[in-house]
Amino acid sequence: MNSIYTPLVHTIRSFNRFYTNILGLLEHHMFDSDFSLSEVRVLYEIGHMENCTSKKLIEELRIDSGYLSRIIKRLDKQELTYRVQSTEDGRLYYLYLTDNGKESLSKLNDRSDQQIYQMIVQLEEQNQKRLIEGMQAIESALSRDSVSRKEKINLRYELKPGDVGQLIHLHGWIYAQECGYNHVFEGYVCKTLSNFFENYSPQKDRFWFAEADGEMIGAIAIVGHSAEKAQLRWFILHPEFRGIGLGNKLLNEAMQYCREKGYKNLFLVTTEDQKTAVKMYLKAGFRKVAAHENHAWGKDLIEQTFELNLP
Repeated sequence: MNSIYTPLVHTIRSFNRFYTNILGLLEHHMFDSDFSLSEVRVLYEIGHMENCTSKKLIEELRIDSGYLSRIIKRLDKQELTYRVQSTEDGRLYYLYLTDNGKESLSKLNDRSDQQIYQMIVQLEEQNQKRLIEGMQAIESALSRDSVSRKEKINLRYELKPGDVGQLIHLHGWIYAQECGYNHVFEGYVCKTLSNFFENYSPQKDRFWFAEADGEMIGAIAIVGHSAEKAQLRWFILHPEFRGIGLGNKLLNEAMQYCREKGYKNLFLVTTEDQKTAVKMYLKAGFRKVAAHENHAWGKDLIEQTFELNLP
């Protein structure tokens, strides 16, 4: 295992142990019934899933088929569920809740709501918000549905309070985790952004920020140096949102802005280890014009300058 990820792995395992205890506590007390947490989940899915079958439950709950079969038999025996054979496929059975099952599920939901309420009501409002945001972040980070992630993304170019801090943070932790850059690099980002905003002009400069659920997940900027020359800077993208075309969208937005402003030459400076970004630049028509060594950020790097002549 790559040592860079060791702290992340240990943190996640620690959280798993903590949350497993919470789930165990909830399972033991929440429902005040003879049902296990797994049985309640099966009841819930049968009550809410369209054309529910054992196969769909296995896929949705990632549950062992033998274990699921035992749960359904128990629910059938208690007259909470029943099965209807498909008229098109005799091997297929659809699962439904009986009236007794619907009533039991409703009571379980009420008890579950009450137990969760008792757990969070003692928290301050700020901590309640942090808890919900954290849960949403975990769900989003581990989701494999790239389409839903794209639908949540918003692009803006107006500046808001807090943008600089979020952008510095994004650079700091991504380059530390993925590239091994040290604190000097983060200081470099702080300095360059400070210099930029001291001379910022919306007539020649522009930032684009990509957001998901109100959090900054990417950015790119154009800095005007003269009437015909501009620089592309601070191009960054959260790892979770790569591979869905967002990076290309940001780059294209920046290049189109340069054309509209009449810039004839666009340049950027990056490092040789940013191979994915370099491929994007080359594909967009940039060409490498210079390179020099950089030993300031905790690694031996080669900084490269790329230029693009705009029509």
